[in-house]
Amino acid sequence: MTDPQTTESSRWHVALTQITRANGTIIVLAILLSFVIGGIMIAVTDPAVQEASGYFFARPVDTLAAIWDAVAGAYAALFRGAIFNYEADTFVRAIRPLTETLTYATPLIAGGLGVALAFRVGMFNIGGRGQMLVGAAAAGWVGFGVDLPWGLHTLLALLAGIAAGAIWGGIAGVIKARTGAHEVILTIMLNYIAFYLVSWMLRTPGLLQKPGSSDPKSPAMKDTAVFPSLLGPQFNLHAGFLVVIAATVLVWWILSRSNLGFQFRAVGENPHAARVAGIDVKRMYVLGMVMSGGLVGIAGVAQVLGTSTNGFAAGVDAGIGFDAITVALLGRSTPWGTFAAGLLFGAFKAGSFTMKAAEQIPLEIVLVVQSFIVLFIAAPPLVRAIFVLPSPERDRRKRERSRMKAQLAVASHETGGDR
Repeated sequence: MTDPQTTESSRWHVALTQITRANGTIIVLAILLSFVIGGIMIAVTDPAVQEASGYFFARPVDTLAAIWDAVAGAYAALFRGAIFNYEADTFVRAIRPLTETLTYATPLIAGGLGVALAFRVGMFNIGGRGQMLVGAAAAGWVGFGVDLPWGLHTLLALLAGIAAGAIWGGIAGVIKARTGAHEVILTIMLNYIAFYLVSWMLRTPGLLQKPGSSDPKSPAMKDTAVFPSLLGPQFNLHAGFLVVIAATVLVWWILSRSNLGFQFRAVGENPHAARVAGIDVKRMYVLGMVMSGGLVGIAGVAQVLGTSTNGFAAGVDAGIGFDAITVALLGRSTPWGTFAAGLLFGAFKAGSFTMKAAEQIPLEIVLVVQSFIVLFIAAPPLVRAIFVLPSPERDRRKRERSRMKAQLAVASHETGGDR
């Protein structure tokens, strides 16, 4: 008799495998489709387009010109705010958008690496928010509450954030390994626990709350704990970006060059076969969630030691914990793919503010584009249907039918020969 829990886990595993193995062409087309849909939304909500569409049948060219101006202007503003401001009067101001993209991408890459690592072990880590919060809280406490020399102080705060995130992720891994509870439910519940725990600590004098203040906010980080600036005080880019580059290299080496990475991949491919081959699947679940939580904890550290150095509140995660899931999916759960996806979403964040300021485009348009990217990546048949692409699954079934027909013909011929 089939175990319902095993069947349910198998369904989740199949879905995870299908989503994270999206073809590179599908990803590119998904991004293109999302930009097209975003352009349609920009055009529909633009006042000039709405006015010109009122006399479309009399002067259709005016409507088309208004659509072009609205969409082209919006995406040009996105480029100016995310990559290079070609309208700036100095080189420093011209390249500032690129540095802002890298700054926004730093926690996204770290969180995405954590989620991607869990994906490779066959688990959905939906607990990025909680792991970020506890990582930020631990790093923040060390950052404002400990007196150490520069360098050592930063390193200790970084390690504290990684350890806190690893412990929080490890809780879900241990419970899953010992009881079989699904990690999606566990990590979602741990998100709530972390949020309310950190919120309570920020409201409690002597813990994380700023002395002499009634606001739920921590003190400012000490200068010896803050990530140093990479390009000078005129830019926000800090050394946390170097940390995520190192983390990306480390994750790539673990997954591609180490025995532990081989075991991770084996469990992610087929936990039952891995168990038969002698791999301790439960141990891999625990290690996978510990490492995943530690990587997501780096995102929390980057927030409190690099971005919110004047003190942080319970909203310090800024939705990054959930955006990291999108980044990992877009990166196909590979380290460098996740790195590139983090840069893309960092560009979205940086450019969206210029879109709003220059073209009055709502920030939600960018969120819609990001959401559609995930939707299309999760539904490759939909993308293939829109672009009339061949289906690998359909082609495989055709090849199997052709092979079966050939085998039947050979068998029929041999039977006739025997007679």
